[in-house]
Amino acid sequence: MTNSIKEIENTDVMFVTGSNTTENHPVIATYMKRAKKKGAKLIVADPRRIELAELADVYLQIKPGTNIALSNGMIHVILKNNLQDKAYIDERTEGFEDLVEAVEKYTPEYVGEICGVDPEDIVKAAKLYAEGEKAGIYYTMGITQHRTGTHGVMSLSNLALVTGNIGKESAGINPLRGQNNVQGACDMGGLPADLPGYQKVIRPEVISKFEQSWGVKLSSKVGLTLSEMMDEAAHGNIKMLYVFGENPMVSDPDINHVKHALEHLDFLVVQDIFMTETAELADVVLPAASFAEKDGTFSNTERKVQRIRKAVEPIEGTKPDWLIFMEILNKLGIEKKYRHPSQIMDEIASLTPSYAGINYDRIEENGIQWPCPTTNHPGTKYLHSAAMARGKGLFMPVHQVDSAEIVNEEYPYLLTTGRVLYHYHTRTMTGRVDGLNKKSPESYIEIAAVEASKLGIEDGEMVKVSSRRGEIETKAKVTDIVEDNVVFMPFHFAKGAANMLTNTERDDIAKIPELKVAAVKIEKIAK
Repeated sequence: MTNSIKEIENTDVMFVTGSNTTENHPVIATYMKRAKKKGAKLIVADPRRIELAELADVYLQIKPGTNIALSNGMIHVILKNNLQDKAYIDERTEGFEDLVEAVEKYTPEYVGEICGVDPEDIVKAAKLYAEGEKAGIYYTMGITQHRTGTHGVMSLSNLALVTGNIGKESAGINPLRGQNNVQGACDMGGLPADLPGYQKVIRPEVISKFEQSWGVKLSSKVGLTLSEMMDEAAHGNIKMLYVFGENPMVSDPDINHVKHALEHLDFLVVQDIFMTETAELADVVLPAASFAEKDGTFSNTERKVQRIRKAVEPIEGTKPDWLIFMEILNKLGIEKKYRHPSQIMDEIASLTPSYAGINYDRIEENGIQWPCPTTNHPGTKYLHSAAMARGKGLFMPVHQVDSAEIVNEEYPYLLTTGRVLYHYHTRTMTGRVDGLNKKSPESYIEIAAVEASKLGIEDGEMVKVSSRRGEIETKAKVTDIVEDNVVFMPFHFAKGAANMLTNTERDDIAKIPELKVAAVKIEKIAK
């Protein structure tokens, strides 16, 4: 997030797009509701009539995969009505004329046809967003999990830049990250082109710095994303995978493809706190301690580095992840003698400029938001207050592109996937909690009442759902929150798994799979 969670309370306008915030980020949704009570305006764009849609001043029930058209359409309206922040654009951005040219064709009528919404609502949303003094954009995987996911984020960035909403309090462009430490994982080099602190592996000075510190030779070659690894494993080009804290046999698209890839490996290691569906396929399982059984830090969605503390001793035979990694390094002849995670944090600070001022003493009581370059720096509540990292913000004109799959006679429904309040990802933890399982016990598919009637399907009946990649049986949930040709499934469940159906088509830049759009058919199961 460019901004802080607490700032949401004092915003003037919230644009929530591709985010079912009340279910996926309930604490953040609480701040949004507080802001609404204080008089903030709320715009929601989502294919499902989610809870926040009921509170919205403008709700846009867009078709899955049409968010770029919506962003461009809103910019078109802003420019036509002279609502852009001219001084900000002149002083702090570049490439504006290219943007103007790109959005010219995205009239409300044109965009309304693409998105399936009333053109007047596009106009209302654009004016509402542009007229706010402090307007924040909040998005999640509904924007990114498309073949054009990166361009989708760029289109939102264009919208924020054209209205001068980057670099100010209670505004910004704010991705709400999908896990409590996914930000931290990325910060620490969990990306194929990066070492810790987003320092690029292709830069010789970066490689040299880490080689000197770690005493090993490092590759300067950009690696693979998870979905690319699965392809390479399936083709026999990857022989071994080490999977930790991840369950791709439920979470990844086209599970049949994932299973084939993992079974094609010579050697699979899985490190986790429970025996997951992926661990069942492993040659070696390394039992890890849970978050409550170890010390460390989480870096959350607002870039805040926070302490976690061991509440109970690890179960016999399990170890914290850092200790397992250290012991493997030592077995490989790379000597590491950390005695406590605080020593690892000190090493992080020595190598990672954005974390340079962070240590365990400073975050003992409260977390610190990076960038924090020195030990007397207070941390950074919102980014880009003086300038962008590159100097000026660059407009990146992008265009609407169809999803990889569109509906046809054989597959007449668009499946989109997501989460529910009661479960966390692949239910590795929440699936073992009786109370949560009573609330959400099994896989289901939401289908509009009109479509259910056409198919002779009643609420609660079992149905067969098929895509070009596989088929499953699941329970029908007849509802009025999805449009007639759109269906929704939560991806948490291994039985009746939504990701048996999803598409492996990837974004060209970030390589994220298009989990949010797949063409499917639904059939009533004969009793």
